[in-house]
Amino acid sequence: MSPIEIGLSMIAALIVLMVLRMPIFLAMALVGAAGYVLQIGSYPLLAYLRGNIVSLFVSYELSVVPLFLLMGAFASRARMTEALFTAANAFVGHKRGGLAHSAILGCGAFGAICGSSLATASTMATVALPQMKRFGYSDRLAAGTLAAGGTLGILIPPSVVLIIYAILTEQNIVHLFLAATVPGLLAVAGFMATVFLLSRRSGDAARADRLPWRARLAALGRVWHIVVIFLVVLGGIYLGAFTPTEGAAVGAVLTGAVAVVAGGLRWRGFASAAAETAGTTAMIFAILFGADLFNVALALSRLPDEMAAFIGGADVAPIVILGAILLIYLVLGCLMDSLSMILLTVPIIFPAFMALDFGLTAQHQALWFGVLTLIVVELGMITPPVGLNLFIIKMVAPQIESRDIMLGALPFVGMEICRVTILVLVPPLSFALVDLVAG
Repeated sequence: MSPIEIGLSMIAALIVLMVLRMPIFLAMALVGAAGYVLQIGSYPLLAYLRGNIVSLFVSYELSVVPLFLLMGAFASRARMTEALFTAANAFVGHKRGGLAHSAILGCGAFGAICGSSLATASTMATVALPQMKRFGYSDRLAAGTLAAGGTLGILIPPSVVLIIYAILTEQNIVHLFLAATVPGLLAVAGFMATVFLLSRRSGDAARADRLPWRARLAALGRVWHIVVIFLVVLGGIYLGAFTPTEGAAVGAVLTGAVAVVAGGLRWRGFASAAAETAGTTAMIFAILFGADLFNVALALSRLPDEMAAFIGGADVAPIVILGAILLIYLVLGCLMDSLSMILLTVPIIFPAFMALDFGLTAQHQALWFGVLTLIVVELGMITPPVGLNLFIIKMVAPQIESRDIMLGALPFVGMEICRVTILVLVPPLSFALVDLVAG
């Protein structure tokens, strides 16, 4: 077989193994190893595994991943979601759909500390769902709001998925964090607009009591430490006071201290947080190992280069090709988790995308694609039938029918498609803040 045929066979074999429900990291590793051996031989494969894989796992850039994960684990034990939801509810809970608005705002604020979609969805659902049911919110509105709000965990910086994208494409992590800020705020506004329209139409979202300003300020005062952590970590990173890894370490220490003071972190809680972080890190690194082996073997076949050359020379408008790429991501989002999707597809699609001419600089185009990719990956978290956040809500609230959870998420899926369209048509929304702060 020619190298191109081997590359195509690798992709086909990987799809077959995924359909057979083989773990994604194992499928990528096996297919990658087979492709490597077919093209170069077994001894070069062993030499690669002995050297390159070790250097991959001890890279300084990847050390930021477990630190941000530990920060999120501490945040979950510091009762931050309860404080954030209460503070948001104090200001908007008296409006129609106010509890749902509070959940969205709480998810956005917690996502700025946590960086995990699944953790944001599960912890906020535990806090907000009982209150929403108490005030007569329908299962669809409550479940859809919390599933969609959870996606803000990977969109609003810090984001583990953005970090992995930055490493894969050799982009600046700080610039990507800045690039995701405006689209993240658009997501919060879009979700709140969706809640407003749904609650106005259905009329089943009762209002909580209006609180006096003294009570509002008191609720706001109970989240001051979260604001401080956010400003210290992201502000320090953006201003260059420390690197993302150092910022993650500072954030983990501060969040851990808050968790200790709040009473949610004792020795047993610390051990639980450490074990949770280690397990998630091991999962990420296992997927990273499989993806690295698969992508190296695929690169040897020159399939990504040929694809980039073909797309770059195709007589098709770049915007049409971008639409096709985003559609592929949307379909994959229904079948794969976000991290696996990024690790598997970015090394293949990114060179082809960069070969397109959108009239942007290489840095702007890479940032734009990163934001679009992150949003579509996030969209896959709530796209029926297998969006992971939908399963998280079902796990937290087993009494809600799966059908209601899926139908409740659909309006938010529609809003996300509108947001993607806006960002495609107005690329500067994805990098204007980078130019303003870092330019």
